[in-house]
Formats: sequence, structure tokens, C-alpha cells
Amino acid sequence: MTSVITRAAGEIRGRDCFLSRIADNDRWLLRAMLAPEILYIGLLVGFPFLLSLYYSVSSATVASHDVHFVGLENFLRIMDSGTFWLSLQNTIVITVVSQFIVLVCANILATALVVDFRGRWLVRLLILLPWVAPISLGSIGWLWIFDSIYSVVNWTARAAGLLGPNEWPIWLGQPTLARASIIIVNVWRILPLATVIVLAGLSSIPQDIHDAAEVDGAGFWRHHFQITMPLIVPITLVALLFGIIFTFTDMIVVFVLTRGGPYDTTQVIASWAYFTGIQGGDLAGGAAISLFLFPVLAGVAILFLWLARRTEVT
Repeated sequence: MTSVITRAAGEIRGRDCFLSRIADNDRWLLRAMLAPEILYIGLLVGFPFLLSLYYSVSSATVASHDVHFVGLENFLRIMDSGTFWLSLQNTIVITVVSQFIVLVCANILATALVVDFRGRWLVRLLILLPWVAPISLGSIGWLWIFDSIYSVVNWTARAAGLLGPNEWPIWLGQPTLARASIIIVNVWRILPLATVIVLAGLSSIPQDIHDAAEVDGAGFWRHHFQITMPLIVPITLVALLFGIIFTFTDMIVVFVLTRGGPYDTTQVIASWAYFTGIQGGDLAGGAAISLFLFPVLAGVAILFLWLARRTEVT
């Protein structure tokens, strides 16, 4: 009995000693802390990505039992489709326009919110609500706002005299207005996150810099564009990078509002991949379409992180 207890005590001491060595070794501690994240990313992102690579060079469909290698046939077939180029164009236009608006509005809101005033916490909470709310529920709300009959935008514009008696925009039925509607919803969704990130950058600027600029007689615009903006460029690039990734890969807004219509004029790469691979049953084609997003986003991420590092003020 004594030997058993002694052996158990020795095992416990050995285990504690092993854990102590890991805790005291920065390299092993770092690996131990990163292991769960790496496993999570590998299972959540790595496995679907490898599966997409496999499907994109195969003849896989929902109903197929015999899957064989076809090489680049799926990619060539997609690039011969006019819908692909229209979807790519829509994806780029919607992303660029919406993120430009987000960047401008986020800087305005963050500049206003960095000033201390009564009720600032409530304003911050209201600005953050669109990001907290599920995008699917938010898109359904916007679907009612842009409804062809009950559109609150049209009724408000008519009550304000902005629309004539024979004017009634069909927001989701006209290609230009449908694209504008998608851009508006994307701005509404991404703006809170960008505002919080830019606000954090503004709050991190030492007060001594602002005081020195005030003593030197710098006005608001000179202070903002020559001092504040250069200091928050790195964190602004991070906010812009997040916005580009979220907008470029999102299909929920298009799926809920227009489903790619009218006549595929609002189709984006992510939604077209879904309609092709899931609803159309062409798994190989959907996988090939979705893979077009990867090199673009990887290049944008590398470029923005490099610019953020280059513009960082030490």
C-alpha cells in the first residue's frame, strides 16, 4: 500500500514538474497556447478549403457517385460564362464603393465620439447595434424597407415632397437601385466595426500631441489631416481590411434582398458560388467559383498588412 502511494505521489510530482517546465519555457508555453487556435482554424477553415480544392478539379455533383479528375475544366467553363465576369464586377464595385463610404463615415463618427459629452455611452451603443444584430435579421428588415409596395423610404420621400405622384422607385427590381440597396446595407453592417476600430486608434493618441498642436496654432483641419490622420493610418488600414473581407465574401445580403436578380445583375461571387454549388447541385462548379476569392483576398491582406507596418509610427 505504501509503495502504491509513493508511486502515485511520484507520478504527480513528475507531472507537476513537467507542467512547471512548460510554464517556465516561453517557447513551449507559446506552442501550448497556440495549439487550440491552430487546431480550430485547421478544422474550420483548412479542411473545407482542401475539400474545395478537391471538388474544383473533379466532376463532383450532389447526385454523383463516380467522381473523377477533370483538371482545370471547371475553371475554364466558369471563365467562359458571362455571369462570372458580371459577378466579379459587382463584387469589386460593391466592395470598393461601400468601403469608401464606410471609411469616410467611420472617421466622422469616431472624431465626434472621441469628444466627451453627456450620453456618449448611449450613442456608442446605438452605433454598435447593427454589428451585434444577426445580419440575416437585419437584411430581412431592409427587405421590408426596400419593399416595392410598403417601402418606408418611398413613402417618406413622397410625404416630404421628394417624389412626384407618378414616381415610385422599385429598389430591388431595377439593377442600379438594387446594387445601391446592397451597398447601403453593407455600409450599415460594417460601419459600427470600423467606427469602433478608428475610435480606438484616436483614443490611443497621447494627449501631449494634441496639446502641442494646439500650442503651435494648428486649426481643426490641419490638426486632423496632418497630425491625427497619419497617426491612425495603420489601424484604419486594419479596419478597411476587415471591411473588405466581410463584404467581398458575404452572400447573405444579396441572398435575402435580391437573390442575384433581376436577371443576375446583382449577383456576386459568393452568392453565385452558393446558387451553383448548393442550389444547382454542381459542387465542382461552386467550389471552383469560390476559390476565385482566395487569391484576391490573400493579396489584399498581404498588401494592407505590409502598408500598415510601413506606416506605423514608432
